[in-house]
Amino acid sequence: MDPIYWHRLFGLILTDLFSDSPFVVEMEVDLSIKQQFLDVVILRKRPGRFEGDLPDGFDCLKNYNLITFKSLREPLKDWSIKELVGHYVNFRKQSSPSLNELLPEREFQLLAVCSRRPRQLTRDPGWSPISPGVYSLQRGTDAIRVIVTRELPESEANAGLNLFSFVRSHFQYGATNYRQRTIDMTTILGSFIEGYRLEEISMPYTVSDLERDVANMMVARLKPEESLQHLTPKEVIQYLTRKEFIQRLTPVERLEGLNTEERLQGLNTEERLQGLKAEERLHGLSSDVIASALTDEQLKSELESRRRSKSKRARK
Repeated sequence: MDPIYWHRLFGLILTDLFSDSPFVVEMEVDLSIKQQFLDVVILRKRPGRFEGDLPDGFDCLKNYNLITFKSLREPLKDWSIKELVGHYVNFRKQSSPSLNELLPEREFQLLAVCSRRPRQLTRDPGWSPISPGVYSLQRGTDAIRVIVTRELPESEANAGLNLFSFVRSHFQYGATNYRQRTIDMTTILGSFIEGYRLEEISMPYTVSDLERDVANMMVARLKPEESLQHLTPKEVIQYLTRKEFIQRLTPVERLEGLNTEERLQGLNTEERLQGLKAEERLHGLSSDVIASALTDEQLKSELESRRRSKSKRARK
């Protein structure tokens, strides 16, 4: 696999991460007549703070930040650090007004990002831990920041670097939690998956898996009304049970569109009349119909009641 492949992906992720920020990212900066490429340079272009949380280890950024990156098959060694310092010397000369007026050293920061812990460097007297996956390597007056991607915790801030861990679980976390800003992450992450396979790392995770997980992640971040606005009413209803759907309707909505016979269907006589006053129950019925429903005793009782009422009114 072309060793520049991972370097370019690393540069693309950093370019996306620092878009719309005070910093700009340059990749594969040529520092000599005989080509010697520095992997990535992050330059401050304007005043201001980075919006959001920076990945672990990037809290030390200055005006000029020189980064060397080593992927899985490229160990970070003592020679790698010497190369980085050499690039810094050349870059500082080229960026300064003149050799007699060099930019201050305090404006420069050197960083080394690697996939696996550099065992040779951990024995260096200047090596010291800062936080999980983040170390400092003191070389003379230079405090070089070393970031070991596979040791970084899984977090949204670290998601971009988790992609370069070459650990399957970390990669899957990074793939589903990195919030892209300017690039099409589906295409880029597809390249990552292919790269992992070329590195012979077990990766049953596929582009289809990626697309599904990214889609689920995006939907999970939407408000309910935002999730539903892209669905038709029919699509929304099919995910509800009949009981859930009915519970969301008011009594009036449940009966809307039904004729009288349909509304009363399934109710017995008592249930249909429940809640009605006596006069409401009898409304619309003729005297003959009402009388036919009464027994002789009920008719006699009703007539006697009316006779008494009439007699009382006459005496008044």
